[in-house]
Amino acid sequence: MKKMFYVFAGAVMMSAIVFCQSNEKGGLMIKKESFGKLSDGRESHLFTLKNAAGMTVELTDFGASIVSIMAPGRGGKFADVALGYDSVTGYVNGTVFFGGVVGRYANRIAGGRFELDGKTYQVSINDGKNSLHGGKIGFNKVLWTADALETTEGPAVKFTYVSKDGEEGFPGTVTVTATYTLTKDNSIRIDYTGTTDKTTILNLCNHSYFNLTGDPTKTILDHELMINADEFTPVDSSLIPTGKLASVANTPFDFRKMTKIGAGINDSNAQLKICGGYDLNWVLNDYTQRVRKVAELYDPSSGRVMDVLTDQPGLQFYSGNFLNGSEGGKNGVKYQYRTGLALETQHFPDSPNEPKFPSTTLKPAQKYETTTIYRFSVKK
Repeated sequence: MKKMFYVFAGAVMMSAIVFCQSNEKGGLMIKKESFGKLSDGRESHLFTLKNAAGMTVELTDFGASIVSIMAPGRGGKFADVALGYDSVTGYVNGTVFFGGVVGRYANRIAGGRFELDGKTYQVSINDGKNSLHGGKIGFNKVLWTADALETTEGPAVKFTYVSKDGEEGFPGTVTVTATYTLTKDNSIRIDYTGTTDKTTILNLCNHSYFNLTGDPTKTILDHELMINADEFTPVDSSLIPTGKLASVANTPFDFRKMTKIGAGINDSNAQLKICGGYDLNWVLNDYTQRVRKVAELYDPSSGRVMDVLTDQPGLQFYSGNFLNGSEGGKNGVKYQYRTGLALETQHFPDSPNEPKFPSTTLKPAQKYETTTIYRFSVKK
């Protein structure tokens, strides 16, 4: 068994169980423990971050995934608001991207084909005739390296992955990082970076499913949602954007004011029928590549609020339409229809094939940098 260490205010204590850094005065903690082994014998790890307010976040180096978010509610009641699995086995076998960093390309690429510098690339197909979230083995299905960090903002873990040239058909060797910081104000800040040695495309996002009730047997239909977007990108029958932008006005996609998710989800709108509910990209307002608030999620039953801040141009709102009880989650729960939702900050789907969409091309001389923040609070 490996030797691990506890660190308390400069004193070192030996342990054979976990690695833990703690600041007793500030109540901060980073804990590392085994999360299970992969089929090739490599060990995955679970990292627990805790801030002075008592909020905790669990992360794993498999897929750089969020495993658990213990967020406060009314009366100081903490509950887990993220769907996930009890061990790495669930993340290896799972099919719905719980909590992971998806890439190289978040969302869909039509036919899995795109052109760069006059050359056409074919990447792996895993969603009908299209590529979704990086292909058959995306970034959520690989083991990242991890470094625990103490920052001025709070405890953090930096995950790093090197994607080799040709992986899943994508060009260039790409080195990406995803750094999760649990801040003093109960925010989960995710900072992504990426570099490449050959012109490629890169579009990363976290694919957590949220249920702010803290009870994953309940649906998210009573949650209220605001998305600061005047337009969305309509899709065809295979969920690929048509290339046009459509106004949300007078449609079930108008979330410019806080709106109950269940209010319009069963509307006869053709786009809702195609998607089986909400599963579209909203064109976020005020896109100037700066971090700003773009969405707010609220659960009236618990008082929990989650603000979404990002510098990205798009937000994919997915209402858990394909959850059907086949995914066995934490504590033996089988996640049912619409018991979780995703708010994926990203560039638009199929951007490499739509010149009018914001570009996802990354060149060797450039550095990919983007930030998303999930900020939790309580409404009395």
